[in-house]
Amino acid sequence: MEDILRQVLVILRATWKHRRLGMLVAWVVGAIAAGVILRIPDRYEASARIFVDTQSILKPLMSGLAVQPNIEQQVMMLSRTLISRPNVEKLVRMADLDLNIKGKTEQDALVDGLMKTLSIQSVGRDNLYSLSYRDTDPGKAQRVVQALVSIFVESSLGDKRQDSDSARKFIEEQIRNYEKKLQDAEGRLKDFKLRNIELQASEGRSSVDQLSALSNELNGSRLALREAENSRDAMRRQIIGEEPVLLPESSGTDSSVSLPEIDGRIDSQKRNLDNLLQRYTEQHPDVVGARRLIKDLEDQKRQELIARKKFAAANPSSSVSNNPVYQQLKVSLAEAEANVASLQARVAEYEARYKRTTNLIKTQPQLEAEFTQLNRDYDIHKKNYEQLVTRRESAELSGDLEATGSVADFRLIDPPRASSTPVAPNRLLLLPVGLLIALAAGLFSAFAASQIRPVFFDGKTLRDETGLPLLGTVSLIPNEARRIKELSSLRRFLIATASLVIAYGAGVATLSFLSKRLAGG
Repeated sequence: MEDILRQVLVILRATWKHRRLGMLVAWVVGAIAAGVILRIPDRYEASARIFVDTQSILKPLMSGLAVQPNIEQQVMMLSRTLISRPNVEKLVRMADLDLNIKGKTEQDALVDGLMKTLSIQSVGRDNLYSLSYRDTDPGKAQRVVQALVSIFVESSLGDKRQDSDSARKFIEEQIRNYEKKLQDAEGRLKDFKLRNIELQASEGRSSVDQLSALSNELNGSRLALREAENSRDAMRRQIIGEEPVLLPESSGTDSSVSLPEIDGRIDSQKRNLDNLLQRYTEQHPDVVGARRLIKDLEDQKRQELIARKKFAAANPSSSVSNNPVYQQLKVSLAEAEANVASLQARVAEYEARYKRTTNLIKTQPQLEAEFTQLNRDYDIHKKNYEQLVTRRESAELSGDLEATGSVADFRLIDPPRASSTPVAPNRLLLLPVGLLIALAAGLFSAFAASQIRPVFFDGKTLRDETGLPLLGTVSLIPNEARRIKELSSLRRFLIATASLVIAYGAGVATLSFLSKRLAGG
């Protein structure tokens, strides 16, 4: 602790030794600071206050029907983003600040300066905003604030209305896209239902039950077919040996001659053809096959008639009427043949249905998954489409609500007005600061001089600095003349210091008096 105090005392004594230099520097710096402060141009402030009334009777009336804009947040955001380069460039044109501008560089510098000096502040919580600007020309400051007020009011909700238009356009575009997606989903769902009509027909009935029912029908049809075939074969065996010879007829065409076994099959096929024509066109394979079979039966009938006529011509004594039992058997055989053909067709139909149902059961999980996916896609597109339509209506109502202009009302409370007295610079504050800077500069210069040309006041400091052994010291014995000289030097130093302080104090007093006088005038 003693070493620290000793070092501090050494530094103070060394600094005091160069007090004249320090005082000289303090006077020079003080004079320069005072000159700079007094030469700073006066700046006048123009300001205006705007009140934003966000209370509207439409808000409770449109609640739930339209999106309510957050006017307070919009205005706050507007106040923070109003001082942007495009707005400031517009302000420069409105306030005629670009009349003396030469070149892009000067214009950019002017815009940058305005962006730094323009001020928009919220006053309290009552939606009251203060707009201010400082300049050396009070008229120029007032024009700038007037232009800023106009931009503030004009830009109040313009951007939001533009945002509403953009939102509506975006929603319209999305509606068109989802409308197309919904139509495509409907088309895919329709095509799937048409391709898998059996799946739709079986809704409410399990596939196992269907397959079981078809199996029972198929087995029953096969049993009936075997019974019909057995009955037909028995008739054929009974007819053997009973068949008479057909006698030639003197008159009539081949079509008038009856062959029961063939006529019965032809009639059966014609009935089958009529049923097919009710469901299919002429080009359908089943229709074509039925007509071909009828033609083949008719050709067979003609050939049989020709053969029997030849036989009858060779045996004129034979006659059909000689065996009526044979004729009855022939009719019964034809009916049996028709019944067998009908049952064969039925069995084939049930076999085809059974095969289709079996294949359907195998592919049903995949089809159901595909059907579920198609339904899910359709529901999603439909839901999004309906939501977008609802939002479009809400956006239109919101846009109309904003377009009424009654959502927020901007009122100019205090019109732009420039101060009659300068508000800057505050020379009453700057002069004491200049005095402190001058004194600090003097003290620093004295300290720096003591470090540049060090003086050792005791043997210990000398020994510590040089690292050499000290042989001895010679003390200074002050006399009366030296004491008088030191007192005189101290007195001059104090007078110089006091003069500097008094000079600055007089300057502050004079400026205070002049400012009060100007304010009173």
